[in-house]
Amino acid sequence: MFAVVAFAVVALIAIYLISTYNRLVALRNRFKNAFAQIDIQLERRYDLIPNLIETARAYMAHERETLEAVVRARNAAVAAGKRAAANPADTAAVQGLASAEQALTGVLTRFFALSEAYPELKSNENMKQLTEELTSTENRIAFARQSYNDAVTVYNTARESFPANLVAGPFGFEPGTLLILDDASKREAPKVSFSR
Repeated sequence: MFAVVAFAVVALIAIYLISTYNRLVALRNRFKNAFAQIDIQLERRYDLIPNLIETARAYMAHERETLEAVVRARNAAVAAGKRAAANPADTAAVQGLASAEQALTGVLTRFFALSEAYPELKSNENMKQLTEELTSTENRIAFARQSYNDAVTVYNTARESFPANLVAGPFGFEPGTLLILDDASKREAPKVSFSR
């Protein structure tokens, strides 16, 4: 009788450990997938920027420094995005991406502010289309970032809750990192208006 009870207790503990481990794996994979959705939208954004700069270059010849700053910020964000995409659980990589994205948003905001002074550029159909696509992409990035942050929060809550934390630590379930932009003004998509 004691052996049956002991076996039942061991079986229940094993079932709990297995189900908790599998739940943590599922939640970790969910936040990694959510990051992949951000990565898709960031790639789209990064692909639009060179076309935007090339269109503006003909009109904004005297703004070479700003155009080059946008290109440098884009390249830095691409590199940071690749590091973060390789391991979304790497806190330093996700924070590096957040910093690079803040810098890129800042130079894009400056670029659009300067482009307002060029009426020919504002009326260029290609420029209008590119800015509409960029604005749409910025909105998609914001939604994907929110989804990612929600998934990370659920995962972190599960791995920190007792008794799941007894499984999370020994099996190497590291905390996920939220993708947060520090400056509230940089949380907004660049304001783009080429209407007359």
